[in-house]
Amino acid sequence: MDDNRTDAGELAEYGYRQELRRSLSAWAVFAIGFATISPVVGIYAVVQLGFAFAGPSWIWAVVVAFLGQLLVAVVYAELSSQFPITGGVYQWVRRLGGPRLGWLVGWIYLASAIASLTTVAYLGATWLAMLAGHDAPSTAAHVLLGVVFVVVALGINLLGVNPVKHFLNAGIVAEGVASIAVSLILLLFVRHNGFSILFETLGAQDVSGGSVTAGLLTCLAVAGWAFLGFDATTQVAEETEQPRRSVPRALLRAYLFVAFTVLLTGLAVTLALRRPADAVSGAIADPVFHAVTDGLGGWSEKPFIVVVLIAFFACAISIQTYIGRAVYAFARDRQLPFSKTLSTVGPRQIPYVSLIATAVLAALGLLLGLNGNAAATLIAFGSGGFYFVFLAVAVVALTARLGGRWNPAAGQLRLGRAGLAVNVVAVLWLLFEAVNIAWPREELAPAGGSWVQVWAVILVFSALFVIGLVYVVAAKPHTKLTAGPTAGATSEETKAL
Repeated sequence: MDDNRTDAGELAEYGYRQELRRSLSAWAVFAIGFATISPVVGIYAVVQLGFAFAGPSWIWAVVVAFLGQLLVAVVYAELSSQFPITGGVYQWVRRLGGPRLGWLVGWIYLASAIASLTTVAYLGATWLAMLAGHDAPSTAAHVLLGVVFVVVALGINLLGVNPVKHFLNAGIVAEGVASIAVSLILLLFVRHNGFSILFETLGAQDVSGGSVTAGLLTCLAVAGWAFLGFDATTQVAEETEQPRRSVPRALLRAYLFVAFTVLLTGLAVTLALRRPADAVSGAIADPVFHAVTDGLGGWSEKPFIVVVLIAFFACAISIQTYIGRAVYAFARDRQLPFSKTLSTVGPRQIPYVSLIATAVLAALGLLLGLNGNAAATLIAFGSGGFYFVFLAVAVVALTARLGGRWNPAAGQLRLGRAGLAVNVVAVLWLLFEAVNIAWPREELAPAGGSWVQVWAVILVFSALFVIGLVYVVAAKPHTKLTAGPTAGATSEETKAL
């Protein structure tokens, strides 16, 4: 039997028609996951703040974040193996935890995903300005350059799936040059510090009231940003060939490859800095760029900026891709206002209305940057929402597993008892990290910020939760579902559920 027909038939069992073009190979799904997690975007956003809060020892916070998120990635891989449907966390939670909870988790997920696109565009704008020869653009210019990122990402996505695949492949090549190749050169030929420096803070704890532990916890809160995005692979399940096998494999491979690259780059940069104390004090504004151009020479400045920009654009394109699919999945189930319009699929078999709507919202989020350097605030927003969603998904998966409502053995990824142990530890990790990210810290707020900015993550996501709860009570979106909570389960899955 033809694989595409088999995949379409399985999708029909879940209550959906095959509307999106099923043309993504396992490599293409890996590329989406890799570009979304993006070692370049992750490490360059984290390293400056890491040095400021923990000095050279910041690398250990990244190691802890990697190990914790690896557990979460395994849980997500199990779920994607059994439920290969566009919508990811929204679909999983509504089937295993109920439609009301599924809506609330999906709502927070959408807000977090849009915030992540805003963050990547804002951070990428810095490199775009550097390419134009402006190291410190005005706040208004920074925001406008961020809008350029969003518009380019949208434009590429509106061309269709094939152009997206080509751009993501270019992004992977750029990541390889900007991260792996450059890092190996720095480690082998431009190392100015011994490994012992990885256990030093160089006075960075002063920012956290003299506490090394507090500094490392702050660094860990920021480090979580480097390991977001692996769930992007689950959003294109309905466009993937043999998704039960391809999606979880691509998810785990993308995560591990990115994690290796992030750790390699972080280590290389830390050991290559001639004066790491300057990175702690802020005298070196961008430790990565400084380490590369100082180590390779001034000739490398423009080429390095170009490859980093390609990686940032690939990341923005990939994020736009999966956000559009997430909104489409929500709207297809009539879970949002204007659902009929948002679920429209165009001639190129892409949800173009959802793509446009999310791009507009992400661009509006850039207005936060008008208040000055918003990098730390935007990272906290993006990380905070995602970690709350990670926690909700892991808890729902664990309770469904223990309650007999979900049998992971029905999927193609079978971990047996090890899956339960991973799920338990993942919940514990996420409880800790979600609280750690949301913890009100003056050092992560804009200089001279009010208490509202210090408590911003808790206040904003509490407001989002309340708004979502009011909508669930008033609009009752769960009563409009086009497919039941367990619609589409195969006979084996139905017994498990």
